[in-house]
Amino acid sequence: MAAHSTDSSFRDAISTVNAAGKRAWIYPKIPKGKWYNRRKALSYMLLAFLFSAPFIHVNGQQFLMFNVLERRFSLFGFPFWPQDFHIFVLVMIIGVVGLALFTVAFGRIFCGWFCPQTIFMEMLFRRIEFWIDGDRTAQMQLDKMPWTNEKIRKRLLKWFLFAVISFWIANVFLAYLIGSNELYKLIETGPANNLGTFISLLIFTAVFYFIYSWFREQVCLIVCPYGRMQGVLVDDKTVNVMYDHKRGEKEVGRFKFNKNEDRSNSGKGDCIDCKQCVFVCPTGIDIRNGVQLECTNCTACIDECDSIMQHVGLPKGLIRYASEKEIENQMPFVFTVRMKAYAVVLAILLLVLGITLQQRNEVEATVLRLPGQLFQHQGTYIENVFTYKIVNKTTHDIQNTELRITYPNAQINRVGGSSFIIGSEKLAKGTFFIRIPETELKREKTQLNIEIWANGKKIEDATTEFLGPREYF
Repeated sequence: MAAHSTDSSFRDAISTVNAAGKRAWIYPKIPKGKWYNRRKALSYMLLAFLFSAPFIHVNGQQFLMFNVLERRFSLFGFPFWPQDFHIFVLVMIIGVVGLALFTVAFGRIFCGWFCPQTIFMEMLFRRIEFWIDGDRTAQMQLDKMPWTNEKIRKRLLKWFLFAVISFWIANVFLAYLIGSNELYKLIETGPANNLGTFISLLIFTAVFYFIYSWFREQVCLIVCPYGRMQGVLVDDKTVNVMYDHKRGEKEVGRFKFNKNEDRSNSGKGDCIDCKQCVFVCPTGIDIRNGVQLECTNCTACIDECDSIMQHVGLPKGLIRYASEKEIENQMPFVFTVRMKAYAVVLAILLLVLGITLQQRNEVEATVLRLPGQLFQHQGTYIENVFTYKIVNKTTHDIQNTELRITYPNAQINRVGGSSFIIGSEKLAKGTFFIRIPETELKREKTQLNIEIWANGKKIEDATTEFLGPREYF
């Protein structure tokens, strides 16, 4: 028999650290049930997406790429260059606001259902561990077992498979960073010719192996900032995985279940204190203590509790998706003022993004007067030297490109010839001279408009400043 305890000492330490400050290893049960099946189906779809996204190309662009070194990004087939960094930042802000809205409404459900760390851990590495080491009890026994042939065989097999999958994930991660086409080239030329990249790949492999073989759920508890953000965003109206303490405790608290027992008028709560919800939890918490930092809303405890309730003839739903308000006052889910505020901000940001993308050019030019150079007299003309940079954001070459100027009687001469080619996804840069008759200059500094033409069509404009003699004005 065990009555409900009001002890809140669980809030003073995380579940993976014992009283001595050492790592407390988690041995979760194999989860089963309808929620787990739904999460498994979603997880495998997301895994397929995560592993395929860097190898899918749309209109010549990688579907997802985050090339930080070259400052090139691709989101859903749309390329982003350093000149588009404001757009990329806007997309990231939208992601943060959307996640905040999702968290205010549904708690840390992202962690249990969508986070790559959780998906890799629970749907790849953990399932391999269950397959090799067995369920909770078998794993505990195996850890305490001396190093027999069976233990050595199981450990070596598990560590080998973990290393192979970590290496596979590291390659996919590298494809996101440098691009899948570049990854193919590195594979074709071999590690010896790309030693730096190969060492980086091995480092990534070691990091992933360390995370999924040892660090595990501590990534969510210690490293991930989203868990801390949850404490700010979640309130008593947020839907979380919740234990119905009113039903579970009732008047006299939790008690073990006796065979064929009728609890209808006993005052005993429906919780039979079997602790199966604790044993199945991948972060090792007791959901009956309420909302906790470690809970990722993975629903494993819901499935386990429903199974137990069905087995003892009590109603399901003792642990379920609910808010504290619903548990306390039977209040249904309400789209609160705070949620509406986040939704309005998100809608505004999406509108701004849509307008920004619509106005985004496929070619972007920058023209600057050569630093440290003054004007020069060329007969009756004043001459300035300029540099240009033109980014071609498209996947095709831009042929027959020319620089033109609209200022009266001005002459423009590009070093290297008047016509040039801008390669696909390349940056073209060079130098040119502008001459303007002295009589056409009205002030010391004159704003000029430089037009970029290709195949007889204007594709971009750039402005710059022409410097003339001060004594004329």
